[in-house]
Order: sequence, then structure tokens, then C-alpha cells
Amino acid sequence: MVQFDPNVRMGSPSSLPYDPDQDAAEKRDIRKKYRALEKRTGEQLRPQDIRAAELVEQVEEADELFQKVKNPTEATLDSTVLRNVSSISAQKARAMKLGSAAFDIDDFVSKLAIFMGGRHELADDASELDDIGDSVMDWEKVGRRALAKSRRVPVMGFMLGPLSVEQKKRTTVKRAKLEKSKEEERRPQEIKEEDIQRSENETTKNVIKIREILEESGSVNLFRFVINPNDFAQSVENIFYLSFLIRDGLCALEIDDNGEPIIFLCEAPSAQDRADGVTCHQIVMEFDMAIWKRAIEVFEITESMIPQRPAAKTRLGGKWYG
Repeated sequence: MVQFDPNVRMGSPSSLPYDPDQDAAEKRDIRKKYRALEKRTGEQLRPQDIRAAELVEQVEEADELFQKVKNPTEATLDSTVLRNVSSISAQKARAMKLGSAAFDIDDFVSKLAIFMGGRHELADDASELDDIGDSVMDWEKVGRRALAKSRRVPVMGFMLGPLSVEQKKRTTVKRAKLEKSKEEERRPQEIKEEDIQRSENETTKNVIKIREILEESGSVNLFRFVINPNDFAQSVENIFYLSFLIRDGLCALEIDDNGEPIIFLCEAPSAQDRADGVTCHQIVMEFDMAIWKRAIEVFEITESMIPQRPAAKTRLGGKWYG
């Protein structure tokens, strides 16, 4: 859009690309003409409302105005006009159909029917064509006209395609089954009722044993009673069995004046006692190996009051587990 004049020397006032001191009246005149061009090439304009020659004229007018532009405001108006012209040109290019726009299918069918003698053309002032149902269309006439334009030999067509094509038969493929060797098969071991030796209830048996020992010893320190200095696991089991006695109200736990936990046997509360408001309380006791070692050291426990129990074993499927 910018054109250079070889006769104009660089540095002269007319060749300056930017001139903040340009005459105000000249700038107003340039803006007025640019806005008129912008209105003629607005985005709301439809491509069919303007011809390509008119777009060329508008580009040439913008080129002439751009020779006088020396400020950003006018240059922005010039870019707006160029953008609008480019947009309309692109839309017109997309709308072109290279000769297919003049082809009307309905008009072609009507003229083809007239050519074959199926219709008669009315006068120029008529707007429709009358169908003549009694006349027979001469398709051979159209065929002879088409043969003059093509050297292809006419052939017969079939609805199911060429006769030489045979319909494919679907074959069923049988897949061989994967047979595993019986030697490689492994089944889980079958366990019968008689294979499991049912032992007597160890929990009930041990709870009764601990009650008998506590009855013989009387009031005793909790840790001295339940801790086995040689077996941490059995110490935990002793606390577990003792908890059943406390739950049923057969054993009580108190803190004496020295701050030691003391346990002793007591009578279980009757129904009348519970009706009078007597309740049993249980606590969650933390007991790990560190507490077990510390209790042995503090209370100088060297021997367990509850005898060491042998490890329990269970026979399952001919094997012992313990």
C-alpha cells in the first residue's frame, strides 16, 4: 500500500513517516475520507452486495490517502479499511463455484423432458410448464445425443453387481482346545471333618486357672500378677484372660495409697445391685514391650505368678501348626 517516489529526497518534510505537527485540518480531512471508506467496506456488508472491481477501486483510494498519513490514528484507520477489504475478498473467493453456480437441476430436468417430447413449452409470458401424461418420452433420443459425446460402450447393469463375482462362504474355524497334562494339575488339599482335632476351649480354661491363682494369692499388684519375665507374649495373654474376670465383675482393680494398681477377687453384682446403680467399668490398657521391660525392672519381677503355658498346637490335614 505504501508507494515510494524516487524524486523525493529522504529527509525532506514531505518524506517524513511521522509528523506530530501535521496540519489539523488536513488530518480531519484524511480521517473523514477513511471513515467513508470504512463504511463502504464494513464487516456487516454481504459479499454479494459489492463487486470485485469496486473492491479494487477502494484499495486504490486507500493508497492515495495513505500518502498523506503521518500519524498513528490515521494509520489505524487505513489498516481497518484493508482488513475489511481482505475479509470481503476472502468471502467472495469462498463463494465462487467455477461455473456450477449457473447450473439449476430443476431447470435441467424440465428442459430434458421437453427434449424427449414429454412436455410442451408454453408461451414466454407463462410461468409454468404443463405435463402431458399421454405422451411417451423418447429416451433413445437422449441416448443418441449422449453417445455422440462419449466412446464408452453401453453395458447392462445388475442390482446384485457383476455376475462373475461369487458370494463368499463363511468358513468356521475350529480352535483346538488347550489340553493340560493331568500330571501338571494341582488341587488344593481336601480337609475332612475328622482331620481337624478340636481342642477344648483354651480361653475358658485359662480364665478359670487365673481365677484360682488370684483366689490363693489374694490382693496383689497387677503387674506382678500378669507379667511373665521370660515371655512377653504370655504376659499379654494373661492380661487378656484377666480382662474377662473384670468384665464379669469377679475381679476388681483399685489404686492404693502408694499409687500401685491392685487387683483382688470380689463377688459379682447381683441383679438387685445393678438395679440400685452398681455398674462395672473397663479401661483400655496400653501394654507394649517397653512397658513390659520397665515393669520387670521397677517391681523386680523374677518369677511369674501364673505358670508358663506350653505353646498351643493345632493339627490340620495331617500337619501340626503352632
